[in-house]
Amino acid sequence: METENLMCLVRIKGTEVSLALESSLSWTFTKKRAFRKKSITVSVPVNEIVNVRPGDGKPKTKRINAPSNEFTVYHVSRKTSQRWSLQLVTFTAPDAQVAHSWVQAIQKKMFQIGHTRPRRLLVFINPYGGRGKASRIYYTEISHLFQLAGIETDVIETTRANHARDLIFEADLQTYDGVVCVGGDGMFSELLHGLVNRTQSDNGVCEGKEDAKLTPCNLRIGIIPAGSTDCVCFATMGVNDPVTSALHIIIGDTQPMDVCASYHDGQLMRYSVSLIGYGFFGDVLRESENMRWLGPMRYDLAGLKTVLRNRSYRGTVEFLEACDSSSSPRDNTRCRTGCLVCSESSERLQEEAEESLNCDSDTWKKVTGSFLAINITGMSSACPKSQDGLSPTAHLADGTADLILVQESGIVQFLRHLSRYTNRKDQFDLHNVEVHRIRAMRFTPEEADEEEAIHRQKRFFVCPCGNTSATSSWNCDGEILNCEQLSVRVHHQLIQLFARGIEDPSCS
Repeated sequence: METENLMCLVRIKGTEVSLALESSLSWTFTKKRAFRKKSITVSVPVNEIVNVRPGDGKPKTKRINAPSNEFTVYHVSRKTSQRWSLQLVTFTAPDAQVAHSWVQAIQKKMFQIGHTRPRRLLVFINPYGGRGKASRIYYTEISHLFQLAGIETDVIETTRANHARDLIFEADLQTYDGVVCVGGDGMFSELLHGLVNRTQSDNGVCEGKEDAKLTPCNLRIGIIPAGSTDCVCFATMGVNDPVTSALHIIIGDTQPMDVCASYHDGQLMRYSVSLIGYGFFGDVLRESENMRWLGPMRYDLAGLKTVLRNRSYRGTVEFLEACDSSSSPRDNTRCRTGCLVCSESSERLQEEAEESLNCDSDTWKKVTGSFLAINITGMSSACPKSQDGLSPTAHLADGTADLILVQESGIVQFLRHLSRYTNRKDQFDLHNVEVHRIRAMRFTPEEADEEEAIHRQKRFFVCPCGNTSATSSWNCDGEILNCEQLSVRVHHQLIQLFARGIEDPSCS
């Protein structure tokens, strides 16, 4: 019997179907409707088959050595275009030899196209972060999926901050095909820093200098969401669902991602993939640190207090705009699976390589003013509360980030801007808001003079609570950077995730 392309009649729950195997496993059956017969075909791409096994897929209470004429295929099923689940279908072949041939043929096809599938993973679980459910999520929902797919795992539950980052830097990573975090965005950040640090160390790159050319990481990062917001997972998959994430890992999906590096006085401070924010988001984070006992609710309360204070900060923002005219923060092109903007970015950036970041000052654009918020995001930064995110058309892997400048305004006007993160209106269509697609940025704060200080005290008399200093803090993916002057540089496709980007519903 041929094992490249099979076709024969089998049964599913007593119904006869015509089963075929090419690049997909498909079966066709006839359904009677009134006086008509209709042929229906179900097709599963081979690269979305998790495993195939002899038998009916039911747990065996005792060992049965007799060959079976049944075989079971475990595959990805789409509840929606983004949310996946595991589904199994059992086929009954004419005899055990035919069933065995089908199992071998499907396994061979999976092997031919499954070279990107991981065989061994290093898994880190943060049992304390987010809602404290990470361990339960992994052991009840995820571990059996990895076992079904034949993936070996080494599981470590972290016991302190930066535990995962330190272990990645010290571990023998050559035996693994990827690292996985079970937790929130903070846990992902630990893996990001550990993997980037380790890659630069292994390649002799001095990553601490602003002009360093960083080496991309080979190991992919998987995210099993178990945090409070899971922004990175949501913005790269369109859903925060542990099973969906695990299935992306199992079938070996790969999504490259840009990484922003922040520097102070030429020295590396921190890496980030989503938000780097000064002003509003920096103040919210700093305020929330005093209310950690409230849990995730502390961010809402800190946000309310920060809005009422309506603080603005003077400074100068300089930025190097992206040269690519094919995309902009104001267009309607969303970054989706197979994004052409991202896939064509390597060639474009290679053409721009001769233009150094330290080029003539005329190349850098400059904006001086009093800012309520300065936000930089390397992706949409979407989350369940903000379905479109900070910048809806930002791209994951095009070598750019979006710079959002919100100039000083009244509380009502600023609330209009914030509300548009949740109501899907154009948050940039306001007179005090501007957005730019950039490759690099520099910010220099200005000290307030005595007259400005008096004005500030009068202005904030209605809400004197909290910090009243002349400068804000930088919020770098949920971590405070204790500096005001900051430089940011985008590193193109520095890391890879077990993901494929958000699938377009019209194409699924």
